Amino acid sequence: MDERKITAQRLREMKQRGEKIVALTAYDFFTAKIMDEVGIDLILVGDSVGMAVLGYENTVPVTLDEMLHHTRAVARARPRSLLVGDLPFMTYSTVERALESAGKLVQAGAEAVKIEGGETVVEQVVALAKTIPVLGHVGLLPQSILETGGYKVQGRTPASAAQLLRDAQALEAAGAFAVVIECTVAEVARQITGALRIPTIGIGAGNGCDGQILVSNDMLGQFTWFTPKHVKRYANLAEEMRKAFAAYKHEVETGQFPGKEQSF
Repeated sequence: MDERKITAQRLREMKQRGEKIVALTAYDFFTAKIMDEVGIDLILVGDSVGMAVLGYENTVPVTLDEMLHHTRAVARARPRSLLVGDLPFMTYSTVERALESAGKLVQAGAEAVKIEGGETVVEQVVALAKTIPVLGHVGLLPQSILETGGYKVQGRTPASAAQLLRDAQALEAAGAFAVVIECTVAEVARQITGALRIPTIGIGAGNGCDGQILVSNDMLGQFTWFTPKHVKRYANLAEEMRKAFAAYKHEVETGQFPGKEQSF
């Protein structure tokens, strides 16, 4: 495995060589450490922490302070992976707010920031990209569900597909080093990928993107009550945790734990 530090420029070079970019979310030191050991290219401290860790119904309530807390934890793993921090809801509504919020994320350990939106956030991306690598995000925008009315697949109509392409191209022109495409018709995502010089990273956008990202808690099977269509479970940690907790409870109640081996 190449031990060199992953940077935004290296991800762009991976696209040029036709190499797939592997990305996952992490919200704590230990998860980030393990991801880095297996060679994940990009670790995103996503505002998905709101649902994955903090128990919120969506990402809207996530605060910048919460993002800073989790970014610091992941940064302590000192990953070879590129560490990207999410700018949460309403922390980049103006250029000034975007610069202030992104600056705090970088001071917390992020090496790049992610921002949702296309043509509507061009000014912010232009300002940020002068000093901080920016990961764009088009397609389904979780921070906008109050406006859109829920989680809906994007790019189903010619007009929607054309707007997604304009958004992605606007982000590229503004200086973004890559673009996440979320929950978008696979063929539309493929066309966007072919039209851009910068990498695309898909989540629920088919295999035509330059890379893929998943919420780690989803792919590890920590949620048994709901699995999004775009998620493949690579483990069933919820069941393993349930078994371990139940076994511990039983042994404590019956006096089996602690035994001689665990006593001084």
